[in-house]
Amino acid sequence: MLHDPAAHALYDEICSIPLIDPHSHINPHRAAARSLDDILGYHYYTELAHSAGMDKAPLAADADPRERVRAILTYADRFDNTVQFSWFLEIARAFLGYEGERLTAADTDWLISAADKAMARPNWEAEVQRRSNVEKIFLTNDFDDPLEGFDTNRYVPCLRVDDLMFGLKSQKEAWQRLERATGFDGRGGLKGLAQAIAKLFERFTKKGARACAVSLPPDFVPEFSSSEAAINKMARTFKPGPSSDVTRTISSAVFAMVLELCRDFKLPIDLMIGVNRRVYREGVYQGQDLFDQRTSLIEYAELFNAFPDVTFSISVLSSGQNQELVSYSWIFPNVVTNGHWWYSNVPAYIESDLRARLQAVPKTKQIGYYSDAYKLEFVLPKFNTYRRILARVLLDDFVRPRVYTEQQAVEVARLLLRDNARRILGV
Repeated sequence: MLHDPAAHALYDEICSIPLIDPHSHINPHRAAARSLDDILGYHYYTELAHSAGMDKAPLAADADPRERVRAILTYADRFDNTVQFSWFLEIARAFLGYEGERLTAADTDWLISAADKAMARPNWEAEVQRRSNVEKIFLTNDFDDPLEGFDTNRYVPCLRVDDLMFGLKSQKEAWQRLERATGFDGRGGLKGLAQAIAKLFERFTKKGARACAVSLPPDFVPEFSSSEAAINKMARTFKPGPSSDVTRTISSAVFAMVLELCRDFKLPIDLMIGVNRRVYREGVYQGQDLFDQRTSLIEYAELFNAFPDVTFSISVLSSGQNQELVSYSWIFPNVVTNGHWWYSNVPAYIESDLRARLQAVPKTKQIGYYSDAYKLEFVLPKFNTYRRILARVLLDDFVRPRVYTEQQAVEVARLLLRDNARRILGV
């Protein structure tokens, strides 16, 4: 909530800007929630409730969805201080008509009933999109996604290459999926693999894909100065096929192929850097991973040098990493700051990280925010969190010191929320 009337007025102006959401996990075939369980099943709520003492039994796949909702809301009073709870409260108010001051477990039956009624409406998805003022939403598509049965103008495909970079090292299933998608059966070695990945790029771009993306673990280091050098290096040890016994450096070779194709197809690539998987092995589904501050962008500097025609939109997970990202985007023309990701998506961190970016990075090189949402209903509250902070920072750092007029500040917000994404992502 904004108590400053001037900040609130600026926020209202910013909310009129149609959104481009450049990264989500939304299923375009089932974009909107169909029950309250679809909302509270989001990993933020399951991991917070579990962290606060809830047993994992209600989270089992065969558990009654209503009882799962009831269990999570029973523990909600232990995490109603969090920004994640504020998103849920805003969803309840904006979409379900909740008017109470304090949402508790006592509201469970009313909330379930209200959600069932609202989400059963045949135009629910369109209604959520309209209220959220979202124009385009980028997806996260597996490399073998058929990309059929949805409006690719509204739900924009994005080729996720994690399984290509890391799955081909040891997963028979990944090789089989690649063969089904491209016909590549391992013959032809690295050259054949490069041709197979090129087929994926051709198919994706024909279907309207406008970006490529990958999540990179903290121990990944690109081991090349150019893709040609990487491929030559790998050729000596590469043994293709589903039972391939390759070293982890195959990831660098595939990465090189991907970057060459991003250059050739004129696609930017989103790098999400620094997640250490399964740190908390007994955690709930999707609640096991944490960031790792050993990551440094210096490991990627040669990559930025080697591919000057590829735009790298980069997400990091801590304010320390944000300072490094700010400096790289300050210097490198092809490095763009991208959103406030995961553990950085907390108002205190967003504000400091946003302030640093606005003070140091060209305003045309910033993609302000993305929802990372699994359901459409989260676009509105998540972007509202960012827009409130953006209004406050623009007012305090630019309007009041008379760097910008209020209208100029709104135009900066338009760059961050829409225009930069349209230009950088080509939509």
